[in-house]
Amino acid sequence: MRTTLTIDDDVLANTKAVAAKLHAPFRRVVNEALRTGLQTVEDTPRTRSYHTRPHKMGLKAGRNLDNIQALLSQIEGEDHR
Repeated sequence: MRTTLTIDDDVLANTKAVAAKLHAPFRRVVNEALRTGLQTVEDTPRTRSYHTRPHKMGLKAGRNLDNIQALLSQIEGEDHR
């Protein structure tokens, strides 16, 4: 079957180099590469997307974000610097 493909320049050069190295027709190298690539894609397990749900954590009782220095002192002690 004939079809028209647009192949990137680097892929074309690499395919021609492999064909020359193997003394094989360009067409055969392209077909074998596609077969191998398609089999690899087909055999690769599909990853499932992972979704997380946000939860409002809030502050512990007695904590206040208005004064960061005081909050650090409460959390880490007076020697937090």
